[in-house]
Amino acid sequence: MTRTAIVTGGGTGIGRAVARRLAGDGLDVVITGRRKEVLEATAHELGVRAVAFDASDAAAVEAALPALPARVDVLVNNAGGNVGRTRPAPGEGDLAGLADLWTAQFEANVISAVMMTSALTPRLAGDGRVISIGSIAGARGGGAYGAAKAALHTWTGDLAFELGGRGITVNLVAPGMIEDTEFFGSGIPAERRALLVGQSANGRTGRPADIADTVAFLASPEAGHITAQVIHVNGGAFRGR
Repeated sequence: MTRTAIVTGGGTGIGRAVARRLAGDGLDVVITGRRKEVLEATAHELGVRAVAFDASDAAAVEAALPALPARVDVLVNNAGGNVGRTRPAPGEGDLAGLADLWTAQFEANVISAVMMTSALTPRLAGDGRVISIGSIAGARGGGAYGAAKAALHTWTGDLAFELGGRGITVNLVAPGMIEDTEFFGSGIPAERRALLVGQSANGRTGRPADIADTVAFLASPEAGHITAQVIHVNGGAFRGR
């Protein structure tokens, strides 16, 4: 039986690389995301299927369920990102703006993963895999974005014990700086890039394929005894111990 995978936020960047890798490994892949045109273009290129909806919206997730696979072997919760990059920072004393920012960060990064996982739990195969994409910011700090990713880190451990009795593993991959993604836009200042590269042990930034390769291993049958873990993929910029 062909294994199935759902990759949220699969239209660009890390999600796209994960979908490409899993499809290359022979899985039947469905990518999801909010931007229908972007998703469909990626799906056409990769030979996968696209279902467009907002994973942080409970009603949208429910409405999308009939279009998603009846059996899910691998769920990759990749949707999210630092929404603070796309909006003005709240001014001093702007409590409403601050609340909106923190709420948006948690909706994009935490609620989306929780909604998708909860909705698909009855469909997860007995040896299924749930893999979420966190961030080095979840361990080192980073305002509302870092706090949201830290919440994913702790939720991963709880979920592993909830689903472990069914043989399902639950892990989180925490990237450091990954270039060629929308997260960093068209690039970062040369000084900032040099600083981040200097924090690594191998003298380079990460690439989407680095994360995709790690996800592919965690999704494989060989990773059946790895669960409740945060796997840091950052070239040594943060040592997870």
